[in-house]
Amino acid sequence: MTTLPIIDISPLYTADEAAHLGVARQIDRACREWGFFYIEGHPIGAERIAQLSDHAQRFFALPDEQKLDIDITRSPHHRGYGAIATEQLDPNQPCDLKETFDMGFHMSAEHPDVLAGRSLRGPNRHPAQIPGWATLMEDHYRDMHELAGTLLRAIALALGIERSFFDKRFVEPISVFRMIHYPPRLTATRPDQQGAGAHTDYGCITLLYQDQAGGLQVQSVNGDWIDAPPIEGTYVVNIGDMMARWSNDRYKSTPHRVLSPLGVDRYSMPFFAEPHPDTTISCLPGCHDADNPPKYPATTCEAYMLSRFADTYAYRREADANTA
Repeated sequence: MTTLPIIDISPLYTADEAAHLGVARQIDRACREWGFFYIEGHPIGAERIAQLSDHAQRFFALPDEQKLDIDITRSPHHRGYGAIATEQLDPNQPCDLKETFDMGFHMSAEHPDVLAGRSLRGPNRHPAQIPGWATLMEDHYRDMHELAGTLLRAIALALGIERSFFDKRFVEPISVFRMIHYPPRLTATRPDQQGAGAHTDYGCITLLYQDQAGGLQVQSVNGDWIDAPPIEGTYVVNIGDMMARWSNDRYKSTPHRVLSPLGVDRYSMPFFAEPHPDTTISCLPGCHDADNPPKYPATTCEAYMLSRFADTYAYRREADANTA
């Protein structure tokens, strides 16, 4: 296997239950063999992608001091702008050659979770310099939440659990929509600095739009790095650690990385689908038996996410140390 499967999910938007099952079987096979696949036939149109791409380029072109008005390291709930080298996905490599914008499920300052000071809960922090930014981003977040829900219902069907299993757990989620700018490789401070070091994603599923610059690579089962090139009109979908834990590794949370392109800028826009923070992540029925017992202890979404953030972000480790 040297190429990722491409799955047409348009049947999931019909009333044909047999067609739903056909898509679920394709997803099941892709998740078992790769943990990665492309989807086509989704409702996110080219006009929306063009708007987002324009806004991303305008935002990342702002002077650093303006982007740092919403510095993520000064956010108690991990929202806003992450400067180059803020993140280190591979602890054995230099910090990543990328800058980011992160947003999540918007909660007002009066929401009980915000008043209680819960981690990863709060209002989004949008740049004030770009007209229409907040409206576009909040609309897109909702649309990506719906698309992720459609895929998760198909995954529930594939796993033989209640179709609404994930719906119930994705109310007020901690899902993140992220914009990423990868500068050309020639701007790296070290020859071994990558756009994004090898890592697995933390949540349930990731839906990635990538531009035409390329650079995404996926690790195959035999350890080879396989290119996952951009394909017009598709999203790349991959399984994250929480889904691997839920499925007892029936579904793979596959390592992947980004090699910064040589002479061009790269922009990507992943949506990380992650449930409500109180959600228990434990082995699902049908994913274990006497010969295949649960591999992971039960945890919560919040506890797992915070542990992974501490591994990835120096500022999160320092904040945890100061409150310990």
